[in-house]
Amino acid sequence: MGFLSRKSKSVPTVVEEEHPIVEELQEMEEVVPETPRPAGPVMDEGSSSSQAAGKDPSSMPPAGGAVSDTTSSTADRDEATDVPAVGEGVEIDELDEPERMMARDLIAPSRHEAVAEEPEAETPTKHAEVIAFANQKGGVAKTTTTLNLAVAFAESGHRVLCIDLDPQGNLTMSQGIDPDKVEKSLYDVLVNDMPISEIIQKREIDIAVASIDLAGAEIAMSTKIGRERSLEKALKEVAGDYDFVCIDTPPSLGLLTINALTAASKVIVPVQCEYLSMRGLVQLQNTLKMIQENLNPDVRIEGILPTMLDSRTVHAKEAVEILEENFGELVFKSRIKKAIKFAEAPVKGASVLKYDPQSNAANYYRDLAEEVLANESA
Repeated sequence: MGFLSRKSKSVPTVVEEEHPIVEELQEMEEVVPETPRPAGPVMDEGSSSSQAAGKDPSSMPPAGGAVSDTTSSTADRDEATDVPAVGEGVEIDELDEPERMMARDLIAPSRHEAVAEEPEAETPTKHAEVIAFANQKGGVAKTTTTLNLAVAFAESGHRVLCIDLDPQGNLTMSQGIDPDKVEKSLYDVLVNDMPISEIIQKREIDIAVASIDLAGAEIAMSTKIGRERSLEKALKEVAGDYDFVCIDTPPSLGLLTINALTAASKVIVPVQCEYLSMRGLVQLQNTLKMIQENLNPDVRIEGILPTMLDSRTVHAKEAVEILEENFGELVFKSRIKKAIKFAEAPVKGASVLKYDPQSNAANYYRDLAEEVLANESA
C-alpha cells in the first residue's frame, strides 16, 4: 500500500459578520465626510459630543467644503432666516433686538450707594445786636439812656426791644406801665423759664417789663444750673424779631447784671461827669474781664458816654478830659447835657423824643444813635 495519504480535514470557514452599526457609520461617512477642524480654541469632549448629538447630520456642511468666512456665513444665515442685515436701509428699531442701554444707565448708582443730594444753601439768620447799659454807680442816667437811645433807633427804622432788668422798674414806669400791677415779669422768665414773649408789652418800643419781684430773683436763681445764662437763653426766642435789644441793668454788679453782660455783645457805660462816678469804671472793667474769660468772650465795651454834663462848671470839663486821657477812642463824641426835659418825660410815660421831639435833649440821643450806628457799619 503506498503511502497512505492523510486527508486533511477541512477547517470550517468562520464568516465574520459586520455589526449593523458599522454599516450605518459607513453610510454616514459617505454622506458626511470628515471636514478639516477649524483653528481656534479646542472644545472639550463633553461640549463637542453634546453639540454633535443635538445636531441633525443633514445640516452639516457639504463634503470637501472649507469653513466659510464671517461675511459669507453671515449672509447665508441672513438668507436662511429671512432677516435683513443691519445697514441695508432697515432701521434698527425694526429688528427684534433688545433695546440698547444708554450711558447713564450703565453708570447709575447701585442700590447700595446712596444718591448724594446737594445741601440747600442755608439763609443766614440775622440776630439782634444786644447792648447792655451798665454801671454799678446809681444815678448816672442808665435808664434814661436805655429808653431814649432805643427810641432813637426806632426812629431810624430799626426794630427795638427794651429789657428792664432793674427791680426798681424805672424803665417800665417810663413807658407808662405800673410795675406793681404787672402779672408776669422778667422774674418769671429768669426763675421759672417762662417764654420772654409773654411779658413783652408794646409802647413806643417793645418792652419786657420788670416788677419788684426781681429783687428776689438772685436768691431764687442761686441753686439754678446755668443761672448766669438765663437771660441769654430767653433771648433766643426773639433774636430774629429785632435789630437791637437794649438792656437796662440795676446799679450793682450782681447776678442780674452778670446775666445782662453774658447775653450782650456790646456794653455802653453811662458815666456822670463827676469824680466818684468815674471811679466805678475800674471795678466794671474787672467784672467785664472775668465775664470775657468765663462766660462771654465776645462782649466788649462799645463806648463810654458822658452824661449829665454841666458845661458851665470846671469840674465837669476836667472829668471829661480825664475820661479821654484814660480811655481814648472809647469815649463817645456825643455828650448828654443836663436838661429838665429828662425829668419831665417819665411823668408823661414817654421818652424825651416823644415828649418834646424838637428839644435839645431829644437831639442829644439822636446824635448818639447816629454815632452808634456809624460804628456798627464801620
